[in-house]
Amino acid sequence: MPATTAIYALTARGADLGRKISGLIRADSFVLQRYAAEEDIPFSSLSDLVADTFNSYEGHIFIAASGIVVRMIAPYLKSKVEDPAVVVLDQEGQFAVSLVSGHLGGANELARLIGDRIGATPVITTATDCAGVPSIDLLARKHGLIINDISLIKHINSALLDGEKVPVYDPGGFLDLEDAGDFFYRIESVGVLSTSRCGVVVDWRIHDLPERVIALYPRCLTLGVGCRRGVPADEILELIRAVLDKYRIAPESLCCMGSIDAKADEAGMLEAAVRLGLELKFFSATELDEIEVANPSGMVMKHMGVGGVCEAAAMKLANATEILIPKTKSARVTAALARVVSG
Repeated sequence: MPATTAIYALTARGADLGRKISGLIRADSFVLQRYAAEEDIPFSSLSDLVADTFNSYEGHIFIAASGIVVRMIAPYLKSKVEDPAVVVLDQEGQFAVSLVSGHLGGANELARLIGDRIGATPVITTATDCAGVPSIDLLARKHGLIINDISLIKHINSALLDGEKVPVYDPGGFLDLEDAGDFFYRIESVGVLSTSRCGVVVDWRIHDLPERVIALYPRCLTLGVGCRRGVPADEILELIRAVLDKYRIAPESLCCMGSIDAKADEAGMLEAAVRLGLELKFFSATELDEIEVANPSGMVMKHMGVGGVCEAAAMKLANATEILIPKTKSARVTAALARVVSG
């Protein structure tokens, strides 16, 4: 498995430190050519190197002055959602500075990890960390939740920094607040949020929310799809989007897509999964026939040897015994949704 972290060293002492760290956390060690050893990846131009590597690694550790690093990475910064973690170390290994993407990118965590491994002092300046309060973006990342609008994070974190407890509507229990009870409290109705300074909604459903309420979407829904031979991706996606709109389901909550293996070579099916960003899994007729579907089809049984495709595939993927959104049909496509059952 390739390394997900890159280390950059510009001096002889920095190179020694980089090799030490790469041996502790499994990272690629890039070293200025004149100081590179056999195990290093030599480079002659840091700016050219960063242009090639910045979006290829999840984390970057620069053993260099912060000013140099800022100038090197500035052209490639996009947003706190997309940017990789960037940590800066001095060549003596005294300080590990979380520079970019402290929360979502994991730079704070990386700085702490380096500090733990080599005895450096992590330097973390994000307000919530300094105040000792949890940040909603870090909680979302920890629990695998998708943030609908990153710009709303500031309202939640601001309230926490002001010492206010933030209401959370989470009917599915996706957000573990056991260690954050001093900062959040659960509510039973999303309507309560209309009178709150801000709030958090964790759900696979789309709600009409006040402007300072952030929606977090759990990836907990499986999509089963069936289609006739030769159906294009646009036609498949049209039905899927219609189902999501009808039932007010967040596309971000879809975690995977499935169908019968007879459709494994369907170009439209394959393209639809790619465009949705979903892993696509195929099941045999025998596997799908094990699932009792709510809406069996004699026609599907005749042609595929199974009572139903989309509902059975969705339930099989979710390890579920019941369907969440039953089969919906267009002229040549069927779709259904199930909710993932843990365990």
